[in-house]
Amino acid sequence: MYTLDHPWLLLLLPVPLLVWWLLPPYREQTPAVRMPFFEDITKAAGIGATEGSVIPRANLLQKIIGPICWLLVLMALARPQYVEPPIEKTEPQRDLMLALDLSQSMDTRDFRDPSGNLQARADAVKTVVADFIDRRPDDRLGLIAFGDAPYPLVPFTMDHGTVRAMLADTLPGMAGPRTAMGDAIGLSIKLFQQSQAPDKVLIVLTDGNDTASKMPPDKAAGIANDNHIRIHTVGIGDPGAQGEQKLDTAMLEKIATTTGGRYFFGQDEEALSDIYTLLDEITPANQKTLSWRPRIELFHYPLGAAILLVLLYHAAMWLMSIRAAPQVESEVEA
Repeated sequence: MYTLDHPWLLLLLPVPLLVWWLLPPYREQTPAVRMPFFEDITKAAGIGATEGSVIPRANLLQKIIGPICWLLVLMALARPQYVEPPIEKTEPQRDLMLALDLSQSMDTRDFRDPSGNLQARADAVKTVVADFIDRRPDDRLGLIAFGDAPYPLVPFTMDHGTVRAMLADTLPGMAGPRTAMGDAIGLSIKLFQQSQAPDKVLIVLTDGNDTASKMPPDKAAGIANDNHIRIHTVGIGDPGAQGEQKLDTAMLEKIATTTGGRYFFGQDEEALSDIYTLLDEITPANQKTLSWRPRIELFHYPLGAAILLVLLYHAAMWLMSIRAAPQVESEVEA
């Protein structure tokens, strides 16, 4: 689509006519020779007084080129542009970090799949989380694995294929045998510092209690809340177990409550899948669509045409003067 950025400048089109009408050219008549007996001499010579220098009148070519050049200059000042079709970009408004417990206990085979068969906790988690990733196409996702210490596997990205690939390659015990949940929250807070998204969500999944963190989980949750990070906690495993294998449900509930999130408990793959379905519902798609239309400037075309017309006119006058010069010389000689 072609448009003018400053179309109001075309209102100046009649300005030369107004100037010609309101400000006529200045004319003055003065005698070229002052003699007390000038009239007697002219009578004796049989000639009369004539006008000397006069303002030359515009020729027909000037009258045609002038208005055209003025119109072209105004068109250039009005900035003609070609507006291209709109380009849209979807900007995510939520950064979502997945923190998964990959301690040795995640290899425990006490999780039942929909068919009732026992499988390792880690296998059930990978299946459910991969499906959750597929349902979040508009969010930037990140992935953290934690055991003895937290490890960032994938920073925030829209490349969900990479997140799924890294998730599929995870193994129980790859991060160590113990659980550093508090440090995992602390690492997530550090990764969120570079985030410009207005909505920041961390989902922590664990099957035990914190046994290796340098930062207590409840303190880490308080810092997360100060940084406007909402944490949802998901517990799996056996709450009735003893020692390091016991699921600390009270701490998970406290972490979620402190940050305005929710705590969930999954006892099998079906329940875990329902939890992530619910998480998908309570964190609906949140994105902003940006649209702009590129503009190509075209002012140089009318401006160049005006300059070319002026140059062609002067070239034509120069050629006419060259052709007329021999005729003048022959008349003078005659």
